[in-house]
Amino acid sequence: MTTGSARRALELPDLFAPHLRRERVVDWQAPGPARAAMPMSGMEAMQAIRDGILPPPPMAKLIGFRMATVEPGRIVMELDAEESLENTIGLLHGATAAALLDTAMGCAISTMLPAGQASVTPDLKLTYLRPLSVKSGTIQADGRLIKLGRQTSYTEGSVRDGAGNLAVHATATFSMIGEVQKSK
Repeated sequence: MTTGSARRALELPDLFAPHLRRERVVDWQAPGPARAAMPMSGMEAMQAIRDGILPPPPMAKLIGFRMATVEPGRIVMELDAEESLENTIGLLHGATAAALLDTAMGCAISTMLPAGQASVTPDLKLTYLRPLSVKSGTIQADGRLIKLGRQTSYTEGSVRDGAGNLAVHATATFSMIGEVQKSK
């Protein structure tokens, strides 16, 4: 069956009609200058992003999440979900929660690091417990440091919907990179 005959057989409406088209414009600050301007500890950098002194990373602008809580070893990211993050069955794509958790857990490690050190994610495991949608309310991703190591660090995270229901649980391993900057 060809595409045209399949459409006629199913009697689908014009799914590409102009009134069904959406557009989203995303702007962000180039990350290079912000990196160069960050001779600060991870905690100072996370607070500066939260407080609008440093721009958020481009990924945060793309997805639409923001840093809400910064504490030693803990970060909470928030997201007011929108239609552009949905999959074809009307739920938020699982990658949305993955990006929120990877960011929250990595930033939780950053709160404990000196200037010049960072972490990258070699392993991220998520367990999806309930679906999220644009009707879920403000979604919160809570990242917590479990163990800070010189070469490897471990974190745990969770995503909750606006009613506080656990939707996703995660654990991750992070490799530590960079050199501690010497004070002058």
